[in-house]
Amino acid sequence: MTVTLALSVNGSRLNHSIAQLAEIGKLPGGGVSRVAFTKEDLLARKLVESWMVEAGMTVRIDAAGNTIGRYAGLREGAALATGSHIDTVPTAGHFDGVLGVLAGIEVVRVLRENGLRLEHPIETIVFTDEESTVIGCKAMAGNTVSDPEHYRRIDGTSIQTCLAQIGGDWSKIAEAKRHPKEIAAFVELHVEQGGVLESTGSQIGVVQGIVGQYRMGVTVTGRPNHAGSTPMHARKDALVAASQMVLAVNKLGVETPGEQVATVGYLNVWPNATNTVPGKVEFKIDLRDLSQTNLEQLLTQMKLEFKAIASATKTEIEMTQLLHVQPTLAAPKIQNAIVEVCEELGLSYTHLISRAGHDAQEIGRFTDMGMIFVASRGGISHAEDEYTSPQQCTQGANALLQTFLKLDRLYG
Repeated sequence: MTVTLALSVNGSRLNHSIAQLAEIGKLPGGGVSRVAFTKEDLLARKLVESWMVEAGMTVRIDAAGNTIGRYAGLREGAALATGSHIDTVPTAGHFDGVLGVLAGIEVVRVLRENGLRLEHPIETIVFTDEESTVIGCKAMAGNTVSDPEHYRRIDGTSIQTCLAQIGGDWSKIAEAKRHPKEIAAFVELHVEQGGVLESTGSQIGVVQGIVGQYRMGVTVTGRPNHAGSTPMHARKDALVAASQMVLAVNKLGVETPGEQVATVGYLNVWPNATNTVPGKVEFKIDLRDLSQTNLEQLLTQMKLEFKAIASATKTEIEMTQLLHVQPTLAAPKIQNAIVEVCEELGLSYTHLISRAGHDAQEIGRFTDMGMIFVASRGGISHAEDEYTSPQQCTQGANALLQTFLKLDRLYG
């Protein structure tokens, strides 16, 4: 066993840190609520920043409010970066995002305790508001929307106010943009938020990429009319048309070759009365796949089928694109390094796709990106009973540590 392989994280310390952070925003049911820019989010940021400093990192906050801890390397230049987020959905568990941030700090703790520095600096990043606007990672990639109204909170608070609370500055948001000469590679450790690892019995997931998304809004317009006195052949039933379209979306997801998913999870019916033929239906579609080409083909086929359904049901259809996110592929060099680490550490692994979005998706638009997954019990996340065992968290952090050691040699 090499000297570097003898290095390992302090699992007890890592998991204690996770538990400590979970005390901020703790819910009665054991979960956590730390929505971005709330007082709980601010308190958590301060705690994590103190841990970065204690680990020997210099800390700065960029214009997007990202907290960046840096552990100097033997030479200046592009860093090897990691991190994730510590903000949560309103009712969350302990691990989503948090594991990636605290494992990054733990890696630095281990290096410092052993008197080691890599050739490259190491950065551990807490990204701003991953669960809503993803403004932190988007700003680093230079992909923010220029209109601040796009980021106004539901309660009416402006993004200018939000960023100022955490040390950011909307007026200088462009200065948050990073380049490959600053970040040579980015590796994010994350809980899977799905059930692939658990179902295969694998300890580590080597992420091949993060899926792209299309979200489409659809309005089907028919003619509201009396349910009793309108003959079946004379109806323009918007709900019948919409129902056929929902089934068409599902069929495309199931029967098209590939690994796409296709979902209709939102639907409104007007006038929504038992004795009235529905006159209008609105629904929303979520399409995801790692292949942008396949996504575009699915969308084209879906539009053709919708047009045919509208014609057959004597209804009208209007489609609006609500969201388009390009997929991001993980760098083969990083995937291979993770595989080698797993084999050296004796950890079972499988290759898989991330169907959820992550900060790494945006960072991968300007530099090499990779992700390491550890299992989520029952595939559950964004819920109070989200759970990844202490052993699994430790295994993931050790994989991250050893991957950094490999990448330090691979990225000259």
